[in-house]
Amino acid sequence: MAGLVSNLLMLFLVFQNICLGFRSPLSVFKRYKDTTRSLSSECLGSDRPVISIGLSDFALDIRMPGVTPKQSDTYLCMSVPLPVDDEAYVVDFKPHASMDTVHHMLLFGCNEPSSTENYWDCDEGTCKDKSNILYAWARNAPPTRLPKGVGFRVGGETGGRFFVLQVHYGDISAFRDKHKDCSGVTLHLTHQKQPLIAGMYLMMSVNTVIPPGEKVVDADIACHFKRFPMHLFAYRVHTHRLGKVVSGYRVRNGQWTLIGRQSPQLPQAFYPVEHPVDVSYDDILAARCVFSGEGRTTETHIGGTANDEMCNFYIMYYMEAKHAVSYMTCTQNANPEMFRNIPQEANIPIPVKSDMLKMTHGHHEETKDTDKSSLLQQGKKEEEEILDQDFHIEEAVEWPELDLKLGQVSGLALDPENNLVIFHRGDHVWDENSFDSKFVYQQRGLGPIEQNTIIVLNPSNAKVLHSMGKSLFYLPHGLSIDKNGNYWVTDVALHQVFKLGADDKEPLLILGVALQPGSDKNHFCQPTDVAVDPITGSIYVSDGYCNSRIIQFSPNGLYIMQWGEGSETSLGRARPGQFHIPHSLALIPDFSQLCVADRENGRIQCFRLETGEFIREIKHKSFGRELFAVSYVPGGVLFAVNGMPYRGEAEPVQGFVMNFSTGEIIDTFIPLRKSFEMPHDVVASEDKTVFVGDVHARAVWKFASTEKMEHRSVKKAGIEVQEIKESETIVEARLKNNPESTDPLKKQEKQHLVRQASTGVSFVLITTLLIIPVVVLLAILVFIRWRKTTVYGADGEHKLDSSSGRILGRLRGKGGGGLNLGNFFASHKGYSRKGFDRLSTEGSDQEKDEDDGTDSEEECSAPPPPPALSSS
Repeated sequence: MAGLVSNLLMLFLVFQNICLGFRSPLSVFKRYKDTTRSLSSECLGSDRPVISIGLSDFALDIRMPGVTPKQSDTYLCMSVPLPVDDEAYVVDFKPHASMDTVHHMLLFGCNEPSSTENYWDCDEGTCKDKSNILYAWARNAPPTRLPKGVGFRVGGETGGRFFVLQVHYGDISAFRDKHKDCSGVTLHLTHQKQPLIAGMYLMMSVNTVIPPGEKVVDADIACHFKRFPMHLFAYRVHTHRLGKVVSGYRVRNGQWTLIGRQSPQLPQAFYPVEHPVDVSYDDILAARCVFSGEGRTTETHIGGTANDEMCNFYIMYYMEAKHAVSYMTCTQNANPEMFRNIPQEANIPIPVKSDMLKMTHGHHEETKDTDKSSLLQQGKKEEEEILDQDFHIEEAVEWPELDLKLGQVSGLALDPENNLVIFHRGDHVWDENSFDSKFVYQQRGLGPIEQNTIIVLNPSNAKVLHSMGKSLFYLPHGLSIDKNGNYWVTDVALHQVFKLGADDKEPLLILGVALQPGSDKNHFCQPTDVAVDPITGSIYVSDGYCNSRIIQFSPNGLYIMQWGEGSETSLGRARPGQFHIPHSLALIPDFSQLCVADRENGRIQCFRLETGEFIREIKHKSFGRELFAVSYVPGGVLFAVNGMPYRGEAEPVQGFVMNFSTGEIIDTFIPLRKSFEMPHDVVASEDKTVFVGDVHARAVWKFASTEKMEHRSVKKAGIEVQEIKESETIVEARLKNNPESTDPLKKQEKQHLVRQASTGVSFVLITTLLIIPVVVLLAILVFIRWRKTTVYGADGEHKLDSSSGRILGRLRGKGGGGLNLGNFFASHKGYSRKGFDRLSTEGSDQEKDEDDGTDSEEECSAPPPPPALSSS
């Protein structure tokens, strides 16, 4: 009987948990409807504070309600109630702020805010009861990601029922125009119970004094840990402008284990703990902030203004739910003597490279020009020590030919299985008769394309695996594939964006109104491409030929925000955030960035995913006037293709390989046989296999990387590092409209013989080149020995041996030093900068007439149409 009761109780608890996990999010909206406050119209995206993400998940937007601080070092607070009564878990944070206006933000959880006003001066306090820090942001920091199964517990019986956002406005010079600020953070919450509960451990110095002119001042913090074990997964450092480096450690039995160290002058994000660190009962947590008082004429104390200092080391941890403590602090130095044994790295400043310095501007930066120059030189020297990666992109000329009739190839992508997916226009053509001056499609009478417009190929042998898309599209353009294998495509004639399942005949989601161009939240005007964030599911659309903007939608297709404006090339160089046809998108999840091929401005612009803030521009003379497409490979490599040169210009049409971190071109590539005509899209895999679709040649090229066998070494910090790059067989191919060979065995045999012959020739050539200098050297040595033996006898022979040994030793030493080659990806990781760019409405997707110097890109041989009128 007891067993039966136990089983029934277990079933009841499981059923209750399932019901909680799949409760309708409508209850969230109903409860929140009465508590939402009216916000300024300038607060983009804040008119919908709660957004449903699924059956059990929702997003909560917490923003300042359009405030204008009146004086510097103002701390303003605002509160938002948790829109549910029961327990929920915060599993992700997205900041919406810029260091141009905000010094830092803190998010607290509590049960009773200090005020019920829309916002208030934080001098009144943040919460009336105990508050816990959930999140902190400063200096353009990227989003914080929590490990799977980890969340901050809110609501219910033990979690806080309110979120309080504190924003520190340091220098208010950015508010001279009296604009309203809507900075804040978006939370991703779930009702699904998380097995591990996140918390925050704050180590903070409260009594440090920095004497004026003092070169090095250490602020040390240490506390004994007296709780259940916790596991550390992220850390964040925070000082003001005098801070040089902040380091945190776990000390156990006299052994110091690094939690993390970072320059507080870099984006003050939560950085992942590289090697997992657990903290047990009676361990010591220790931290050190290193300051310099140089340049100051008075003492600097710990305080809340930008002219004061802070020494904070935040640790994000998780604990088992039954033992979880959400917030702990350490503000003392329990054992000053132990810091005699702190690792030396704690006092070594971390170099801030040139692109990092560009972000530390405004009131955050008092660095002298000499200091800047020193840091720039130091960053440059460090970059010179980084290894370059030696590979080259070649056309894969042995890729099997294919009997496939393609239309204008407009889009390419790789699915989760790494199969190549082609988006083409069948028997439809974009020409001068396709649209009127208001961008309305004029050839609807042709009906939709009757051929399958989406073709899936095996990337190795080019065999067709699947095809779809018949009778759906009029003029296909962009294609991308999300992590779940869904196809996202744009149609410039329909002015729409479609989400398609790989096996579905009907779209899963449609954005835009069919055949109706427009520039509001519900319309597009010839949209060009789509990118989907693999982490959040957010949708980004480049819109397009007759609009000049990037639009962000929720995973369900709800409008969130947009950015960008048009540029006129006749007025000179386009500014950041201006576009002249945003033609292609590349989402960079490693760095939380979205890069845009700004076609007619001949450049790549990269933006912060969460805010649309401009980070940087990549532009090279070799791009020419047009850059059509861009693609990113995890690990830090960008691929791009440009357009045909204008009359009198020398830049050839080609593909580019670039280091994402530096923007430098590390390789270019072109077909070995027939030339590019109008490469329209590019996609690459992690093994650096590249596919290029040509809209005018109606073809797809395949390229592959070739890496040479080299033995190389580089000395860094007195340690010699040696690398051996394995050679890779050059696999080359081209997709053309010719029939495939009917004898695969003969083809394989032929390919084997070609590889074998190539290998034999290479071996003979290399062997010959190596033998010749050896033979010459031996001949010289024999001659010298003969001469010395003749002149000096046996004693001369002994001298010869030592002399020749020195010569050979020098030769070996010179050769053993190797080349300074290797991994250029080791440079700094994804920190953002500010600003952005946009497009013009003149271009079309048509091929440019070689006799015309206009910016059009017609995809036919007819003369270009007259410039179209802008719809904006």
